Amino acid sequence: MVVIKTLGVQEQERWDRFVETCDEATFFHRAGWKTVIETSTGHTPYYLYAEQDGHICGVLPLVEVKSRLFGHALVSTPFCVYGGVASTCEAATSGLLDHAQSLAEKLRVDYLELRHRQVKTRGWPVRSTHATFRRPLGDDDSNLKAMKRKQRAVIRQAIGNEHTAAIEPDLDRFFHIYSTSVRNLGTPVFSRRFFKALQAVFKHDCEVLSVHHQGRPVCSLMSFYFRDEVLPYYGGGLPESRSLKSMDFMYWDLMQRATTRGIGIYDFGRSKIDSGPYHYKRHWGFVPEPLCYEYHLVRATQLPNHSPSNPKYRYFIKLWQRLPLWLTQQLGPYLSKNLA
Repeated sequence: MVVIKTLGVQEQERWDRFVETCDEATFFHRAGWKTVIETSTGHTPYYLYAEQDGHICGVLPLVEVKSRLFGHALVSTPFCVYGGVASTCEAATSGLLDHAQSLAEKLRVDYLELRHRQVKTRGWPVRSTHATFRRPLGDDDSNLKAMKRKQRAVIRQAIGNEHTAAIEPDLDRFFHIYSTSVRNLGTPVFSRRFFKALQAVFKHDCEVLSVHHQGRPVCSLMSFYFRDEVLPYYGGGLPESRSLKSMDFMYWDLMQRATTRGIGIYDFGRSKIDSGPYHYKRHWGFVPEPLCYEYHLVRATQLPNHSPSNPKYRYFIKLWQRLPLWLTQQLGPYLSKNLA
């Protein structure tokens, strides 16, 4: 019989051992996210796991997100591209889904959202507005050949523009560059506390790479490592990085570093289908895989739409882009923590 339990501190190592070996699990299923979210956002986590004969056979990390602006939701997992159920048997999947539905009803949320890579439910509404981009890594030559010819030329141009890259232990350069970049896009930045928590919890599996042009930092990237995968996740560049192709250099440099470390998979993350970033990643030789975000509606009558392309956010985005950087760094965290 499969029994569903709630994760406690004493079971975190068992949880992570399961995640490390379960084919369906991702970096975003690691128990450390519970700590990061609790300590830096104040949201309430409900991490469920299925146990059979004393062994964990499935996990489902859930977080309750309450916001006056964006509603009340139970999400697996907020701030992450993947989530939902990761299991080794159908009984565990079924039990975890049933418990998640019951919890959503008990909390009277607007909706339950599970960020699966493949459909796992029957009859639930599904949204596939985003795709993820993953592909195996080879040597430098084969990685270049996998790209479109134009992208190879861009990388050669970036290499010729006197860039240097280095791994950095602190967050100062990263936070300045990233917060500037997302402000310019009209998006609220996460708090410095959030990024510090990621570094503290995931340690050597959370790495910051910064790129300099003629000694001046122009772009920066926080990446995650999981099993044999690298995930460039939070990245940004100053305005001058665009003409210098600095971010192309940055992603290529990370690809080279990952290859040297023997990493097998480069996970370029999700992008909205048919958007600029979506086509940019295709130029790198990645084939889009549509994501299947599945929903159980509780109080809501339709699927949520918190996309920046939603017309009701257009005025806010334009206003945010005009605010001073220091103000967006102070106000941003209060908004971004609810943009799950």
